[in-house]
Amino acid sequence: MIITDNLITSFLRTRSDTEEICAPLQIEDYVIQPIVDVSPPKWHLGHTTWFFEEFILSKYVPGFERFHPEYAYVFNSYYESVGKRVIRTDRGNLSRPTVSEVYEYRDYITSHLQTFLEENDDPKIRELVEIGIHHEKQHQELLITDIKFILGNNPLFPKYNDTFSENPGFDDDQISGYSTVEEGVYEIGYEGNKFCYDNELGRHKVFLREYTIANALVTNKEYLEFIEDKGYENSLLWHAEAWDWIHTDNIKAPLYWHKIDEQYHQYTLQGLKTIDYTAPVTHISFYEAFAFAQWKGERLPTEFEWETAQSLFKWGIRWEWTESAYSPYPNYKKAPGALGEYNGKFMVNQKVLRGGSVATPRDHTRPTYRNFFHPHLRWQFTGLRLVKDK
Repeated sequence: MIITDNLITSFLRTRSDTEEICAPLQIEDYVIQPIVDVSPPKWHLGHTTWFFEEFILSKYVPGFERFHPEYAYVFNSYYESVGKRVIRTDRGNLSRPTVSEVYEYRDYITSHLQTFLEENDDPKIRELVEIGIHHEKQHQELLITDIKFILGNNPLFPKYNDTFSENPGFDDDQISGYSTVEEGVYEIGYEGNKFCYDNELGRHKVFLREYTIANALVTNKEYLEFIEDKGYENSLLWHAEAWDWIHTDNIKAPLYWHKIDEQYHQYTLQGLKTIDYTAPVTHISFYEAFAFAQWKGERLPTEFEWETAQSLFKWGIRWEWTESAYSPYPNYKKAPGALGEYNGKFMVNQKVLRGGSVATPRDHTRPTYRNFFHPHLRWQFTGLRLVKDK
């Protein structure tokens, strides 16, 4: 566990980073919720603040006065055991509290928690604050991808800013060839004394057969070849559920791809651009990743294969879909109380992603980090890496 001074610094930096992400927005951008999976930026600002108020200040500071008696109802997300909340689909209907009021709320909680930490060195409190910091870092990534969805579904394709690069260092990443992992027994899961989530615990051994894993992520050029070979029209490549999905939602290319005058363009946070075909493909669902792998005659790695091999290649530009269902490790134990709802309640009908993305905050990922989403979702910076069996 980091010492208190460093914890306060990390807390304040995290709070500042969240607001920096929102700095390029106009007031009108803060409230929009185009789909259920995308929350308004204003709600993220409030929810990450409520987390510290609910789980630390209101429980451990004698006589603490909440900023507003109804904010717990407005900014709770999915914590059933904490109390009632606005249903997820209605987050975009909240014209009030205003953006300025939400920022006042943030300042109020940040100031009170900083003062509390300066006077309190309880290890239990420090642990809760660290969870809150990483919770906010998760929402920083969601802020970036939600903002992209909000702006990317505006017919004017407005830019977020001129500096956010979605393909940093991809030239170095695109190293050809495959690396081989020998058959054997390998250990999986977090080992150490720094922060990790409970779903990474239960370190255990797995047996893996020999396989080779690609050193590079699949590129836009490779994915275009799949499209041009009518991959979206070949039912033999798709799961039955996926086949229904692409027809129901008229899916013909990755999210944010637009064909204009026979040339594919891609909406990025710097606006609409012609596609860089050397960059790793992104914003694809598990369904699409699986179908592409089938088309190539290869497959996706399991999360255990990915974790075992991760030191052999560069990762962190795209969240990488794996073939693994999101399920508990051996001897997994949920945290007691409301924090036990953080990961365990979602261990059904989801697929594991590994690595991290260009939107993942600093100091927030590691080789054992297990992200997870439903297989049809693709608003995150998701891509894929292929595996061959020996």
